[in-house]
Amino acid sequence: MRILHLISQKPDFTGSGKYVQEMIRQGRSRGHEPFLIAGVCADFAVPEELMQPGRFRVIRFDGHDLGFPVMGMSDVMPYESTVCSSLTRLQIIEYKTAFARVIAAAIADFAPDLIHSNHLWMVTAVAREVAPHLPLVTTCHGSCLRQHRLCPELGDSLKKSLRGIDRVIALFGQQKADIVELLGIDPGQVDVISGGFNELCFHSGEAEDDAGTVQLLYAGKLDSSKGVPWLLRSLKRIRKPWRLHLVGAGSGPERDLCLELAAGLGDRVTVHGVLSHEKLGDLMRRCDIFVLPSFFEGLPLVLLEAMACGCFIVTTDLPGARELFATPHSHMVRMVELPGLETVDRPHKADEPLLETRLTVALEESIADVMNGVQPDEEYIRKITDPFTWEKIFLRIEGAYNRAALAR
Repeated sequence: MRILHLISQKPDFTGSGKYVQEMIRQGRSRGHEPFLIAGVCADFAVPEELMQPGRFRVIRFDGHDLGFPVMGMSDVMPYESTVCSSLTRLQIIEYKTAFARVIAAAIADFAPDLIHSNHLWMVTAVAREVAPHLPLVTTCHGSCLRQHRLCPELGDSLKKSLRGIDRVIALFGQQKADIVELLGIDPGQVDVISGGFNELCFHSGEAEDDAGTVQLLYAGKLDSSKGVPWLLRSLKRIRKPWRLHLVGAGSGPERDLCLELAAGLGDRVTVHGVLSHEKLGDLMRRCDIFVLPSFFEGLPLVLLEAMACGCFIVTTDLPGARELFATPHSHMVRMVELPGLETVDRPHKADEPLLETRLTVALEESIADVMNGVQPDEEYIRKITDPFTWEKIFLRIEGAYNRAALAR
């Protein structure tokens, strides 16, 4: 099958970009031919190992093909970006026109059998309008639903086209319910298929002995919606010996706040920046506890990656996390109950001390387990992670491709 992959953000090592990379790799291993269209910032280069020459096209923002910074699916991205709610009418027209032109040219040159797009948002709506004759499969990563809530007028203008998608992939059950309710898409068109993790990068191994200091790890964007400031403030309360590794990037005042709080904790925090899958896996195997204090996620696959490397998990009780760890474990996973949120990814100011207290308690309990010699439960780890290897996940995605093709 010749598959045209479509993403409105750069296909990098994070989030939906990482997902697209795996779709291309897994598809190629199954005999599919990929072609990639991506919206990218001015200086981004598509990884040579990902795409063959002539099998990708990019739409460059920052004054090249489009006159504004790359549009982020989240309001805070780890690089300069345009917030969807700030788009002008002319920018929306410019965006749609540029993507429509490139999609149409790629279809003419590549003659795909199917389009696999990402996000129930503008680029997918454009693809449906440009190629109503082709089977279209779209993966929802969650942030697009957030944009429908934040930008209802723009979202409403896209719904007719989005309802014409042949198959929608939701990453977990609650997300499917949200798609059906928010967009009016037929539930029979929505398949629940999670993302996966790369077991070649994320696996158990020999850990280093750090002389009694418990190694903690956070990997993700450095901003408040991911809970990083509350994590750093919570750690300030903990007297047991710990060291935190911060992996990821951010932008603007949100990043600056995170780095300022991290600097206030001195040499107990190491800031790594963005790491490749291989380097992140190596770091996870050196760490004892992975922390995800986020207020909003789709399906947080980084939790699977960390668990596969032998980390204990401390996470907020997001719907995706609850589905991943539906079978509880008293030591391996600790869920932190979130207070009611003011917006989809911000707590009420008055509840911040409560959240810090809950996160502190969970961290102290997990740190105590590590210091008392509690070992990771290998049987539990296998039970949780085995269904989520990319090879197994892609077989299910192929099923969605076939159902979309049969619908034609």
